[in-house]
Amino acid sequence: MRLRIGYVPLLDAAALVAAVERGFAAEEGLSLDLVAEPSWATLRDRLALGHLDGAHMLAPLAVASVLGISGLETPLIVPIALNLNGNAITVSLPIWEAMELAGDEDVAIVARAFAAVARRRAGASRPLVIGTVHPFSSHTYQLRRFGELGGLELDDGVHLVVIPPPQIAEALERKLIDGFCVGSPWNSVAVAEGYGRIAVLGSQLIPECPEKVLALPASETAASLPLVRALHRAGAWCQDPANRGELAGILSQPDYLGVDAGLVRQALDGTPLSGLEGSKRTDPRFIVFGADAERPDPAHAGWCLDAMQRAGQIDVTQSLRDAAAAIYRPDLFSAALDGLV
Repeated sequence: MRLRIGYVPLLDAAALVAAVERGFAAEEGLSLDLVAEPSWATLRDRLALGHLDGAHMLAPLAVASVLGISGLETPLIVPIALNLNGNAITVSLPIWEAMELAGDEDVAIVARAFAAVARRRAGASRPLVIGTVHPFSSHTYQLRRFGELGGLELDDGVHLVVIPPPQIAEALERKLIDGFCVGSPWNSVAVAEGYGRIAVLGSQLIPECPEKVLALPASETAASLPLVRALHRAGAWCQDPANRGELAGILSQPDYLGVDAGLVRQALDGTPLSGLEGSKRTDPRFIVFGADAERPDPAHAGWCLDAMQRAGQIDVTQSLRDAAAAIYRPDLFSAALDGLV
């Protein structure tokens, strides 16, 4: 079976890449064509129009697509999740200096320092411009949580703009934005290239945050089973610390991320480079693949709806909760793995 699977170049596409490069998909009789998409909106639309057979997708965007509040209303299923966590908030060096922090302090202290800068900027000139990858994303909700921790109502203190992940670091370098929230490795790229500083990790703001899922057309329940098996084995391989060096080498190739393998490896280890002086924010759960992340949990759909409501994007009703929960298919996940050793 040949499938075209869309993805956005990010560390959390690792299980899909490993399924191809390590042969897990081929062992299930699958030939996967991984198609790099330039943005989440493009990926969403190409999946809706049938140009893709499946996609590595933001969990909140999958829910929003099914509910018809982002792009075309698209019946989708999620038979497996791809990861938890993996994001970070990065600010420009001038903003970091203005925050007047001695180092990597407690997250609440960092949030208050950021909020103070945002208030000064809003009162004196233009508001801070902060990038997110899509309105319906954990990144948007982590930025809002960061503002809350600092006592800042984000809509009043900063201007949020949407920028595709592979272009977001460049936007910071060109001083078009003052910071961003994105998945690895683009935070560490901004640090390594000398114009950014990681302020906090997403996993410190919302632990065990639902992140990327495999989204398939709702009609593809049979096709999901071998794909789930392949991704289950690939996710376990990615989560094994013994494989991180090889995985970093694969992901760093130009066909995938095209960035330094050392930066990828640090993120996989939970120690992404946060400052040029060598400082690192450390969390062993910074990005999670495999058994701890992959079972599709309908409760994650509920989390997405609650986050959307707090952001003023939707008024949640019970019928919406039921429709969102139905996207997640633990029954297909279990059926796929039944009897698999």
